[in-house]
Amino acid sequence: MRIGTLAHAAGVTTKTIRFYERSGLLPEPPRTPSGYRDYPPESAERLEFIRGAQSAGLSLAEIRLLLRVRDEGTEHDPAAARLLTSQLRRIDDRILELTRTRDALRALLPRLASPAPPDPLAPPDPREPSAPPEPEHAPRPRGPAPRARRVSS
Repeated sequence: MRIGTLAHAAGVTTKTIRFYERSGLLPEPPRTPSGYRDYPPESAERLEFIRGAQSAGLSLAEIRLLLRVRDEGTEHDPAAARLLTSQLRRIDDRILELTRTRDALRALLPRLASPAPPDPLAPPDPREPSAPPEPEHAPRPRGPAPRARRVSS
């Protein structure tokens, strides 16, 4: 698959893909006879993993470590295990924080969505714009409106 197709499928730019290649996160793909990069289908999944790990707060070096462990099928890696344990704890804390914020916002919404009826006995709120003043009633002239005069030169 060509770089533009991969970029579209993964939701990144072609510049990002080239950066990930230079950073060692994405292996450089083989080239077609005409020189175009020819990415295998699993490259889209790898890009999604990289983007997800970045949004979870992992650095590129940490992502590189996890990709290496994943690619090599490593069974025991204490450094990677510590990294994942720590990151999962941070993600869980963030989810809890976001859940509390969502609940507080949900509780506030009904109050804001349907206005309470105004209290007719309450004094006017100085922050509210007052009603426009009543127009003074001047007698209307009767008959046709006066015409504009033409000035001769």
